[in-house]
Amino acid sequence: MIRALFTAATGMISQQLNVDTIANNIANVNTTSFKKSRVDFQDLLYETLKPAGTETSAGATIPEGIQVGHGVRPVSIAKLYSQGNMIQTGNPLDLVIEGDGFFQIQLPDGTTAYTRDGSFKMDQNGQVVTADGYPLSPAITIPTDNTQITVGSDGIVSVMQPGNNTPTNVGTLQLVKFVNPAGLDSRLGRNLVLETAASGAPVAGQPGLNGIGTLEQGFLENSNVQVVEEILNLIIAQRAYEANSKVIQTSDEMLQTANNVRR
Repeated sequence: MIRALFTAATGMISQQLNVDTIANNIANVNTTSFKKSRVDFQDLLYETLKPAGTETSAGATIPEGIQVGHGVRPVSIAKLYSQGNMIQTGNPLDLVIEGDGFFQIQLPDGTTAYTRDGSFKMDQNGQVVTADGYPLSPAITIPTDNTQITVGSDGIVSVMQPGNNTPTNVGTLQLVKFVNPAGLDSRLGRNLVLETAASGAPVAGQPGLNGIGTLEQGFLENSNVQVVEEILNLIIAQRAYEANSKVIQTSDEMLQTANNVRR
């Protein structure tokens, strides 16, 4: 019964983390390019009371042993990088990546972060930046007298200017991809992720080449969170939490019964 108390406690702790993860998914249902997370669980060590294959005194072999588990533990929270729905905005600096790839963002400390959030802006100098003012890398500067901005599916950025009937090329957007994007570090928030040893090194390239996705101008990628699915997962997690709490209550009542036994 004491074992059951601790086993059920591991279940409650794990389901609490599961609910926390689901809550974050639901909270970000309208966050541009947000990728939902999923908690993965493993069972804990087993106590072997009778090993399988043990020979009895009569010379027979026991086909099944007795092993008692000690509960569950969360082992990872995986980011699921499936494509989110596209939303048309008509804004020339709103870009969506169709397929694999991340934009490169230069942080104030000189390090490079990565994002799939293509809701870019222009600063006072015409440089393309994120909503937090972090510049795109490689840098793209839009002439302030432009009359039209065009971003091709291959990342080539061109503008129309007064007195010029032909578009002017102002740069090419580069994307990067990772062998294991689920291993990227999301601790910065702000729709940014960082490279880790688990993600592998970024492989840069032009959109549409070497397995890197293409760009679509005037669209944004919505989150890949499905609210109905998350509500269903929330109900399952809640019921699992309740069931584990019931195990603790039952074990406590059994201990109380044992303590009340009179000779």
